Amino acid sequence: MNVDELRARLSRLEELHAQFEHQFPGIYEEKDYEALLARIKGLYMLSREKLEIASVLYREMAQIGGRAEELAKELHRNEHQMKFRLEEILSLLAKATDYDARLRLNTALDRLVHFHRVYDYAVSRAIQELATEVEGLTLLAEGEKEKKVPVSIMDKLRKIEELEAELEVVKTFMLRLYSHPGDVHKVEEALKDWHSRGLLWVEARNVEKLSGVGRAGEILEGLTLIGVVEKKMRGGESVYRHRSFSSG
Repeated sequence: MNVDELRARLSRLEELHAQFEHQFPGIYEEKDYEALLARIKGLYMLSREKLEIASVLYREMAQIGGRAEELAKELHRNEHQMKFRLEEILSLLAKATDYDARLRLNTALDRLVHFHRVYDYAVSRAIQELATEVEGLTLLAEGEKEKKVPVSIMDKLRKIEELEAELEVVKTFMLRLYSHPGDVHKVEEALKDWHSRGLLWVEARNVEKLSGVGRAGEILEGLTLIGVVEKKMRGGESVYRHRSFSSG
């Protein structure tokens, strides 16, 4: 694993994301379908390159595990979803010749705009935190040139990273709890509602859809840490269950 290459890829990804965010608001302004098509194509080209870099980072970080792998997985998932949504709109733009086709296009654009509100925050945070992880790898790599780091120290470092990640979750949750306490209640009730419909383990996006609360995953993570909600991984995704519905 070449740490310098990882740093360069993250730097390039950050640059591409800045370009993407600069161009994205332009889709709100376009009423002409040809001009909108050109804008979406430009965003799509950026999205493709971003996904390629995110895929490489995910493969590299999977060798490290822990927080680095989780961040890379989240980054890859968000970039993949953005590319898919842009492809959907490109396909609809090519067929937007009648009322029904344009209605489907407008619906897809609304979904894209809604997803983008979560996407920008998630991608920016993942890039920043991955950069911190890579800098940590740089320090370890420099230390290993003189003496190999004992496994016990590596384990302690990873535990510290995990505690720092949990602390960030708690800080974010407490901010949401004090600034928008109603959101926490809505997320918890939406999770229970899904259970009552027969879905035992629920993805964050489903809770967000039912509750209408943006970034519901932050609240679910906080509720998990304080023991109100259970969490497990399924198919590479985090799924949640309210403890009041636990069979145990």
